[in-house]
Amino acid sequence: MTTTLHGRSLLAGSIAQPGGKKFRASNPATGEQLAPDFHEASAADVDAALAAAAAAFSEYRARPATDRAHLLETIAAAIEALGDPLLARANAETGLPLARLTGERARTCGQLRLFAAVVREGSWVDARIDPALPDRKPLPRPDLRRMLIPLGPVVVFGSSNFPLAFSVAGGDTTSALAAGCPVVVKAHRAHPGTSELVGGAIGRALSTCGLPAGVFSLIHGGGATVGIAMVQHPATTAVGFTGSHAAGRALFDAAASRPHPIPVFAEMSSLNPVFLLPAALRERGTAIAQGLLGSVTLGVGQFCTKPGLVFAIRSRETDAFVAALAEQVRAAPCGTMLTSGIRDNFVENRAKITGHSAVRIVAVSGAAPADIRTEAAPGVATTSAREFLAHPDLAIEAFGPFTLIVLAENADELAACARALDGQLTATLHLGAGDDAAARQLQPILERVAGRIVVNGFPTGVEVSHAMNHGGPYPATTDVRFTSVGTAALLRFARPICYQNTPDALLPDALKNANPLGLNRLIDGKLTREPVS
Repeated sequence: MTTTLHGRSLLAGSIAQPGGKKFRASNPATGEQLAPDFHEASAADVDAALAAAAAAFSEYRARPATDRAHLLETIAAAIEALGDPLLARANAETGLPLARLTGERARTCGQLRLFAAVVREGSWVDARIDPALPDRKPLPRPDLRRMLIPLGPVVVFGSSNFPLAFSVAGGDTTSALAAGCPVVVKAHRAHPGTSELVGGAIGRALSTCGLPAGVFSLIHGGGATVGIAMVQHPATTAVGFTGSHAAGRALFDAAASRPHPIPVFAEMSSLNPVFLLPAALRERGTAIAQGLLGSVTLGVGQFCTKPGLVFAIRSRETDAFVAALAEQVRAAPCGTMLTSGIRDNFVENRAKITGHSAVRIVAVSGAAPADIRTEAAPGVATTSAREFLAHPDLAIEAFGPFTLIVLAENADELAACARALDGQLTATLHLGAGDDAAARQLQPILERVAGRIVVNGFPTGVEVSHAMNHGGPYPATTDVRFTSVGTAALLRFARPICYQNTPDALLPDALKNANPLGLNRLIDGKLTREPVS
């Protein structure tokens, strides 16, 4: 199988004509510019991709669920068939270690197969049937049948920090295809070659499965130009995004300003606060410090679940914890970040925090970061809860290997800090014997703030499963009701429809009396796989 890159957008199975501005990826570990040139898409390319998606929608959504499941499984196999050249290109474009990328490929393909199983089983459509009650008094009840159906073409923006699992064939694309929606992906400019390889695999999978080529397209270009045009195209019905708050909010505003607004499911920024309760620090303070550093520096701090804030009550145990963490930070190595832009933003935001008069730098890595390798040094700083509450600008995201420890005087001040937090993807509680009362005080507060509460662990590492929730109140996401990880993610790209007094022959199979799909359905308020009598 050829892995030669052409550097052009993929438009419904065809390679776009060259044109527009050219750009190249660069290796963040060496500064090397990587061939080939990539060509930004034109307005005509964007229109062609979305017009093809709109044209393919009717056929794709009408195909049996088994066809969609087979497509997802075929995409997984096609990605695996790319072999080592995919990993080598991703390594060159991101600087991420090959072992990490190998695991990410496995996660991507496992996710595709997990969604295939959900689609094949079929009950996710949430079929509900209230049979007619013609004799009900004072008024009869009509026959009502409700289920979820796909929205339509979805625009997906590839993420910088996961070039496989949150990019071209990542969770947004997988869940949209699973729901029955065509997808047009805006490739991330930092890893365009990786994107092209995976996009080609999706295109080949569509051909193998005999599905319309318009079900998938891949667009190269800038988010402020091409990306906005994709969001505002009249054929687009929803958007999936993972990235910065500024970019996510710009897409959200662009979608809201359309003549017909559409939903944007953006995962943007999160500080993922960690609360260390007194007994936990007494029992295992040094171990918590070690685990925290591992979480803060995992992926050079470029995970959306990196703990950027740590809260604790002042005590001798807390002092010992800070000292242990500081010692480990000084010994920690620097790491190559994904792009020079991400590194520069990290350095700038870290400086805003540590430059504040109320903040004390506790420790920085003893290793000097190499600019040519786009490196960043781990660091930790402290401030008081009083100052944190007085200065909301301390609660900004430094997307990289840094965390701020906030020291409270008592449990009430700790709770006040929790109440002051913006929306988060996660919140973590470390507790030991005797911490239950403090945990009961904090947990209801954190339930209002976060989408996932972690106990005696660390938030980095998001399991792809049925029960996972990866979302949270704004600004963590633009829609707190949904997750971008786990099988419930496909619900973002579906909408309910109700059929009233519709003849059985005209109903979708999911709602027919005989239940030919064998789904678990809610009939008159009771879950059952039995037919409607």
